[in-house]
Amino acid sequence: MAAGEVKSVLFVCLGNICRSPIAEAVFRKLVTDEKVENKWMTDSAAVSDWNVGRSPDARALSCLRNHGIETAHKARQVTKDDFQTFDYILCMDESNLRDLKRKSNQVKDCKAKIELLGTYDPQKQLIIEDPYYVCVRNSLGGLIKNCGNEKDFETVYEQCVRCCKAFLEKSH
Repeated sequence: MAAGEVKSVLFVCLGNICRSPIAEAVFRKLVTDEKVENKWMTDSAAVSDWNVGRSPDARALSCLRNHGIETAHKARQVTKDDFQTFDYILCMDESNLRDLKRKSNQVKDCKAKIELLGTYDPQKQLIIEDPYYVCVRNSLGGLIKNCGNEKDFETVYEQCVRCCKAFLEKSH
């Protein structure tokens, strides 16, 4: 990275209250620890508008606090400007990726490289599953949604740490 050059990354998930704010907070901590925070503009957003203005899910905040990380993020939706402003837009699953690619096709001069955050995972776990609800099989074999638990959020956190470290190493 050239001296004084600022890179930018936007982390995206469905609602911007679980996975993407965790990824954003993890990345902010990494760049601060590496003393390169002045070389990065970091944010997170949602493909949906369901949670605009809300704080991250309490389970996400608790998980981050357990690792000594605080965030004051408020959910927002991805805008057309994001595609022209950010160098990288890193999302959590294929549905996010499809939505972002579709939206980027409506933007003139899209400069963002749009990809799955999981492509950077050294453990090759491409998808960062949504911990808000976790689908499980009931006794009859049918799928039911359960609220994600502390372990599900911790899994997201660990994936984000691995992916963000690898992304940071490859991008500067």
